[in-house]
Amino acid sequence: MRRRPGIGGLQNAAAARDQYRLLGENVAKLRTDLMKEQLSTFRSQLEDFARKHKNDIRKNPAFRSQFHEMCAKVGVDPLASNKGFWAELLGIGDFYYELGVQIVDICLSTRAHNGGLISLEELCKLLGQRRKGAREAVSEDDCLRAISKLKVLGSGFEVISVGKRKLVRSVPTELNKDHNEILELAQAQGFVTVDEVQRRLSWPSGRATDALETLLDEGLAID
Repeated sequence: MRRRPGIGGLQNAAAARDQYRLLGENVAKLRTDLMKEQLSTFRSQLEDFARKHKNDIRKNPAFRSQFHEMCAKVGVDPLASNKGFWAELLGIGDFYYELGVQIVDICLSTRAHNGGLISLEELCKLLGQRRKGAREAVSEDDCLRAISKLKVLGSGFEVISVGKRKLVRSVPTELNKDHNEILELAQAQGFVTVDEVQRRLSWPSGRATDALETLLDEGLAID
């Protein structure tokens, strides 16, 4: 017959558990402190890198994209504020603000033609034409970052994927999977009909008609 542990044994076991818990907490704290120290070092190195290469960051889109990736890895967002070290050193807050204003203007001026959906490729092309003579070249990555800052305004600007293409939406319509499939079909052949949607996507008439009517009502398609 097995003997039950006595009070002393239970107390010893409890004490051991407390020691293990304290040891675990100490190890976790040491790891956290080490990570904070490493991040602080990385951020300092990142600032030194930015000072040394600020002209390349301003003028070279590929270099600028890589710099943003480096920032993300250490939890730094140079666009979070238009004030402070990053804005003063690089001026990139002003750069993306200017891009955002120009993107809004292009989207509004082309809305009657495209219903509020413009390909990212076309947007960047028009943006480049508008910015001829500007010091900084603009990449698709720059456009995406500028658009991401427009979203905080609740202005309806969003980047959506339709097939392999990226489209910039400037109307406050929530597009679902049905709408995206129709847009992808329409882009492939330039137009689409209810019968075509039913045949190509194997949808019932009601589903095809409902999705197309939503796109028509929001100006994303033309009857």
